[in-house]
Amino acid sequence: MASEELARKLQSRLAATQEAEPSPEPELCPVRPKPREPEAACGDSSSELSAKLTRRLDINEGNAAPRPTRVFNPYTEFKEFSRKQIKDMEAMFRRYDTGKDGFIDLMELKLMMEKLGAPQTHLGLKNMIKEVDEDFDGKLSFREFLLIFRRAAAGELQEESGLMALARLSEINVSTEGVMGAKDFFEAKV
Repeated sequence: MASEELARKLQSRLAATQEAEPSPEPELCPVRPKPREPEAACGDSSSELSAKLTRRLDINEGNAAPRPTRVFNPYTEFKEFSRKQIKDMEAMFRRYDTGKDGFIDLMELKLMMEKLGAPQTHLGLKNMIKEVDEDFDGKLSFREFLLIFRRAAAGELQEESGLMALARLSEINVSTEGVMGAKDFFEAKV
């Protein structure tokens, strides 16, 4: 298999660079009863690639333990919000996720902020994303979108930040505004 050969070559090259002595020729058919642990990352790209190829090889051979995947349930993680509030936030998220990829990227956030009546600069939008972006992908997932509202409710956002404007403009409290105020609010949004 080509990936086995490539993994062996990378392992031997890595061993040769780490030691001045030449490494012995690797076996043609390695037998590994358990998955190998990735070597300590020493910062160079060959060890990172070697670790990834080793993991892929272990997966292909059936020796690797599956990595646990984390399932996101907004109702259990964000208990401070009611089901209706989460469904409303999800509807808003889906409305502005024009790419339908499950993320709000920079341009979609720009469109959202403009429609809410609080346009932001390009740099301001990037800072908004960076403030809640946990996985550093430059986009907002639904979980990160909910974090905006959690932080706004906890008072963790700066008053002049774009995220506070987003949280403020996308919520309305009928008990303080009254039904007519809510009606005016939603008519203004349309």
